[in-house]
Amino acid sequence: MKDRVRIADVAAAAGVSTATVSRALSNPARVGAEMRERVMAAVGTTGYRINHAARDLRQARARSILVLAPNLANTFFSRIVAAIQDVAGAAGLAVQISDSRAGGLESLSYDCRADGIILLDGTLEPELVAAWQVPIVTLCEWNDAYDLPGLGIDNAGAARLAVDHLADLGHRSVLHVAGPPRNVLGITRGEGFAAAVAARGLTGRTLPGDFTMESGAAAARVWAGMNDRPSAVFAASDECAMGFISECAAMGLSVPGDVSVVGFDDIDFAGRFLPPLTTVHQPRSRMGREAAHRMVAALLDGKRLPDGRQTIDAHLVVRGSTRPISG
Repeated sequence: MKDRVRIADVAAAAGVSTATVSRALSNPARVGAEMRERVMAAVGTTGYRINHAARDLRQARARSILVLAPNLANTFFSRIVAAIQDVAGAAGLAVQISDSRAGGLESLSYDCRADGIILLDGTLEPELVAAWQVPIVTLCEWNDAYDLPGLGIDNAGAARLAVDHLADLGHRSVLHVAGPPRNVLGITRGEGFAAAVAARGLTGRTLPGDFTMESGAAAARVWAGMNDRPSAVFAASDECAMGFISECAAMGLSVPGDVSVVGFDDIDFAGRFLPPLTTVHQPRSRMGREAAHRMVAALLDGKRLPDGRQTIDAHLVVRGSTRPISG
């Protein structure tokens, strides 16, 4: 039976002291990257087994990242969470996932069981978020009152891409089905729509919505009853756009024959919908990876989270739900 590998064996293999090995394993931020890699290489060579549980109990560390997202039933979050798990898992960190609308978040202020939080909800009370004594990165949504680092796309600019596409197809009257009125994404996409309509000299109208299929279907019924229907629709989310399209079909109306429709997000089945949905593509996997890399660097390398909000490019994917206006 092979003798149990000791920390001294790792030190000898790495050519460092046992104290250095201990620091590299228990508090990586206190050891340079080159030295840490040297120690970890020796760990692999010797077959030393790190007792994560005992080490983390001493440090009161959870070795995990908490992802807080609103409405986990929304398929938009799937690729983001998968990317976070890939990056965190490779770094030896677990990922906890929780719905920020489920309640009980007050307990995080004194009993947080994660080392860092990736926050995808900008509607939480700033006092609540400020009480969480761990590194936090905001992703997709944001709230200026949080004063936290974050990343996401330029939502207003992406909305302008959608309107410009419809204008280039010859549409002169465009309906916007908005997002939730107090949601920062819905607000900024609406602002981008208004700016683009004005810049292109179009007629713009807005109906209320909340990112759901039901709100898209309700908007379709209102649109169908208009005397002078807009020839194109920009919905604030893909699910809203799909609800609009399906309700049109139920009323015997055609997309894009009677109306062109653009969505927002490019969720996984947008390209398989009938008709395939023209939509703003959010690079969700990239956003999840970059947020996770920031968190891992902060937790394991001791790097300071960057200030401000990084913007990641989005682009428009043109599919079958839009076409040039006829007549």
